[in-house]
Amino acid sequence: MTDYPYLDRMPKFERDGIPSLTGFRRESVAAKVVLAVRDPLVVGEGAGEDQIVAELEGAEQVARTGLFTTYTGRFRGVPISVVLGGSGSPEAELALMDLFNYTDCDTVIRIGGCGAWGEKVRVGDIVISSGAVRDEGMTKAHVRAEYPAVSDWRVVAAMAAEAKAIGHPFHVGITRSGDSEYCGWGKPGPGGYLQDEHKQIIDYWRRAGILNTDREAAAILTLSSLYGRRGGAVSSVGDNVVTGEPHRSGSGQRNAILVGLGALARLAEEGQ
Repeated sequence: MTDYPYLDRMPKFERDGIPSLTGFRRESVAAKVVLAVRDPLVVGEGAGEDQIVAELEGAEQVARTGLFTTYTGRFRGVPISVVLGGSGSPEAELALMDLFNYTDCDTVIRIGGCGAWGEKVRVGDIVISSGAVRDEGMTKAHVRAEYPAVSDWRVVAAMAAEAKAIGHPFHVGITRSGDSEYCGWGKPGPGGYLQDEHKQIIDYWRRAGILNTDREAAAILTLSSLYGRRGGAVSSVGDNVVTGEPHRSGSGQRNAILVGLGALARLAEEGQ
């Protein structure tokens, strides 16, 4: 890239080799990482905002900035780091780029909540993403829209095995990730603002077989694959607007956490 005149002028947000946005240190971040948000919509039924961290043995805070807080502990004896930050694809990009540039992370998964659009998906079920619709903007800055957002098959298999082991209802399929929580989701903006195109969104993707919708899966799957890591996502279902099943905060979240952490431990136990 010696012919790129702006390369040396790009600001490097780091101090003494430590990235300023995340504070990651190579020696304190595990190879297996959970990327999650502090989401008030998944609090309840035994799953608090820090429930992922609470499931780890000997968890210690290893980094904290204005954007992200990171803990490292062990699950079934396997080192796992949990990065907690804000919601959405652009925020996920910041964490992922620092993970890939400053740590030895080889696998990263999303654990969080979602809304269901599949008729067979019930509130409290778990959805394991086999792939994602890139209906957000950030990933298109890295690679063209034709590039697929696909989960690593080993991560999917490990999560499915963990879900079977605990006996919790789960589905494997395609997630739609978007940036908007309002018009881009078919939900009116202030004053009831909604265009005809917005009214078609849910039925369009429902007919295409989408199981659920979230904000981060496409980012994790696309960038992990693009930059040579393994990515995955597992979500607890909080509501289903298609079937009319109402929102139940925290429903299924602890089991989603156990599936995600268990999958990372299983991969390590199998030498992957």
